[in-house]
Amino acid sequence: MTTDATDETIPSAAAMRFLIDLLDTPGPTGYTDEAITLCEQWFGTLVAKFTGATLSRTRKGALKIHIPGKASTHPVAVTAHVDTLGLMVKEIKSSGRLKVSRIGGVMWNGIEMEGVTVRTADNTRIRGTVVPVNGSVHVNREVHKAPRNADTLEVRLDIRTTKAEETRAHGIEVGDFVFLDARVETNDEGFIRSRFLDDRASVASIYAALELFDEAPAQDTTILIANYEEVGHGGTSDFADNLFELLAIDMAAVGNGQNSDEYHCSICTMDGAGPYHFQTIERLRRLAKANDIDVKTDIYPYYSSDATAYWFAGGAARTGLIGPGVDTSHSYERTHTDAIRDTAKLIAAYLQDNPAQHNGD
Repeated sequence: MTTDATDETIPSAAAMRFLIDLLDTPGPTGYTDEAITLCEQWFGTLVAKFTGATLSRTRKGALKIHIPGKASTHPVAVTAHVDTLGLMVKEIKSSGRLKVSRIGGVMWNGIEMEGVTVRTADNTRIRGTVVPVNGSVHVNREVHKAPRNADTLEVRLDIRTTKAEETRAHGIEVGDFVFLDARVETNDEGFIRSRFLDDRASVASIYAALELFDEAPAQDTTILIANYEEVGHGGTSDFADNLFELLAIDMAAVGNGQNSDEYHCSICTMDGAGPYHFQTIERLRRLAKANDIDVKTDIYPYYSSDATAYWFAGGAARTGLIGPGVDTSHSYERTHTDAIRDTAKLIAAYLQDNPAQHNGD
C-alpha cells in the first residue's frame, strides 16, 4: 500500500460516512438514481487522484468507473451492487390500505411492523408501516398464527384514508415504489446493523480499497456499481470485450453450516450456480496470504452473484467472488468493520497485482 493507513484506520471515517449515507438513501431495484448519484459524488472525488480516471453512467443507470492501469494486457473489473430489496404498490384496497409486491427476495416475516415510505409519481413521500391484515390481537385472536405473505400483510398509511379514492387523492397509485426503512446503527464495538448491508457494505469496501493506494492499478480497471443485481442481471454488461477477469464483491452468507462470519472477508469458491474460476480463487488465496489477510473460504448453496449472471449472459472473462460476512441476509442485517477492512485490503491487493505475472493465469 502507498498510504500510511493501519488496520485500525480501515475503513476510514470517510468510508464509514459514505456507507451510512448510502444505507440511508433509498434504492430498491428499479429506483436507484438517488443512490447512484451519491456514489458518483463520493467516488468522483476519490478517483480524481488516479490519472485519466473517468466516471460515466451506463444506459441501465449503473455507475461505471474506469482507471487506466500500468498495463492493459489483462484488464480487470470489480463490481458491487447498489440496488436493494423493496416493495411496489400492487393494489389500493377498498380500505385505503396498500397491497404490495416484493422487489427481490424480501423476507415477509422480516418486514412485519417495518416503517416504509411510499414515493408517488410526483415525488411526494408518504410514510406508513407494514402491518398484518386485521392485525389487532384484541380483535383477531389468530393473527399470530397466520402466514406472512402479500395477502396477509399490508401497508397502513399515515394519512387520513378509509377508502381507495382517498388514498388516490394523495397521489398514490399502483406501481409506486415503497422504500423500507434502513434503520442504521453503529457502535464502538465495530458493529453495523442495518437493512441493505447486502450489498452496500461491499460498495463501501471498494471505496475503502481505493483509499489505500495512489498509483495506477496493475491493469486497466473498470469498477461497475451495478443497479439490477437483486433481480438477476446487474453486472451482465458494460464491460470491455477483452476483459480478462471480473471480481464480484457481494456479502458472504452467514449461518448454520457456513464457514463465513461477520468478522472476516470470505472467498466464495462455489455458489448455487456452480464453482468460480479456479485460477482466480487460487490467486485471491495467494494474495490474502501474502498480505496477511485472514480470509474465510465458503460455499453459498442458495445464492448467486453478478459474476455468475455475467457468465450466464455469455461473458468470457474469468470470475471470482469475495465479500464481507453479513448476518441475517435479506432481513435486518449486521456486519462488522473488521469484515469491511479485510475486504477492502483484499480488493486493494487484487488491483495492485498483475495476473499476467502468474503462471497459468
